[in-house]
Amino acid sequence: MGRQKDEHGGVKIGSAFFGWLTAMGMAVILTAVAAAAGTAFGVASGTDLGQAADSATAQAGTVGLVGGIVLLVILFIAYYCGGYVAGRMARFDGLKQGLAVWLWAIVIALVVAAVGAIAGAEYNVLGQLNSFPRLPVDEGTLSTGGIIALVAAVVATLGGALLGGLAGMRFHRSVDKTGLGH
Repeated sequence: MGRQKDEHGGVKIGSAFFGWLTAMGMAVILTAVAAAAGTAFGVASGTDLGQAADSATAQAGTVGLVGGIVLLVILFIAYYCGGYVAGRMARFDGLKQGLAVWLWAIVIALVVAAVGAIAGAEYNVLGQLNSFPRLPVDEGTLSTGGIIALVAAVVATLGGALLGGLAGMRFHRSVDKTGLGH
């Protein structure tokens, strides 16, 4: 297996890209599920939209904290899935595959930000997508809470991608052990 790893190991850009696509798809799906669950709980408690808005305004700190935690969980799960796909596709170096998934996200975000800055706000693709999970950070200013949220999101996505990459690679280790026994 050492010879196989030497020959076929390393970062696989294609695997990492498809892992990133998986992470983005999962993030959108999980965000939609969380939004639907929030709506369902609001409807189930007998409140109308105005009452729900008044309640959210009165408890802004709690709603913001719960929303931030839900967002971190969504990001962690989404990037775990992305890292898993990349690690499973590439077979070797799951940790590196997970890191590559995360780096794809950084590169794509930088490219989208550059296009938005150069071309104008109407081309800010991520700003136009309402179903995409967004950090509770204002795009103009960054407060202490915003910086903490940003760091927490970076840690959650990186941790999820790395752990997912390792989990995806583990599948192949169990297959290899089975194949050697027969």
